[in-house]
Amino acid sequence: MVEKVLLDTDIGYDIDDAVCLAYLLQQPQCDLLGVTTVTGEAEQRASIVSAMCRAAGKDIPIYPGAEEPLLIPQMQMVAPQAQALVGLPHRLDFPRGEAIEFMRHTIRRHPGEVNLLAIGPLTNIALLFCVDPEIPALLKSLVMMCGVFLEDAPMAEWNARVDPHAAAIVYRASVPIHRSIGLDVTTQVSMPQKIVRNYFQRGTLRMVLHFAEVYFAHRERIVFHDPLAAATLFDDSICTFDRGTVKVKIDTTPLSGQTEWQEDRFGPHEVAISVQPKVFFEHYFSVFKS
Repeated sequence: MVEKVLLDTDIGYDIDDAVCLAYLLQQPQCDLLGVTTVTGEAEQRASIVSAMCRAAGKDIPIYPGAEEPLLIPQMQMVAPQAQALVGLPHRLDFPRGEAIEFMRHTIRRHPGEVNLLAIGPLTNIALLFCVDPEIPALLKSLVMMCGVFLEDAPMAEWNARVDPHAAAIVYRASVPIHRSIGLDVTTQVSMPQKIVRNYFQRGTLRMVLHFAEVYFAHRERIVFHDPLAAATLFDDSICTFDRGTVKVKIDTTPLSGQTEWQEDRFGPHEVAISVQPKVFFEHYFSVFKS
């Protein structure tokens, strides 16, 4: 079954966004309707997306979105991996100020069919839901890489922390499937740099490896946070989920954006509580045939 997907991403910071996009571009069951970018240097992030789409031979609509959080100062001002665009074919001409309307019109053209995959801070998604309050109910699902749910953490998960007010708005929205894949499970699917270099030699993964050189200057391994969220769209047996209610803490400490989870079998949210790493990696790499 082909799934219609809209991707909202802060690609260009951690490499797992690019690892996720590579998967979506080669997943035969994915109809990628468009990509929007979020946080600082949104146009640079859009250029990274365009380079990867060209490498995959795909013409995907790309729209730079909000660069600033709703109320707090920006904590993610730059896209370091944009350094790797030098010498790569990529776009520079993107529509400005149209990301939210693009998402809105796309979802309204396909009511009940679009999976909104959010793998960055939730500013664009919150703006979308505020501009058109009917949109959440028109989605097939909202799947987010966001939060920590099963244990206390010293600070909020990054996507929620960068724009906690946006996260609070998004978690209050009523979506048919409102799913979160948090650090509780994503930290269990990682791969050291040496093995990454061996595996990332097929299809769009070669382009990811190009951008990963910037990332590997400071990190020794990739954690597959965002690809895990994406994979659950096509095989939800990779993770197990519990239902409940998520609330987002708002204050001025590093815990602002902390996700508070209350299990409730009638609750509006699904949260991943376990993952099968071997099943995930087999699924992920299976789409890269050559």
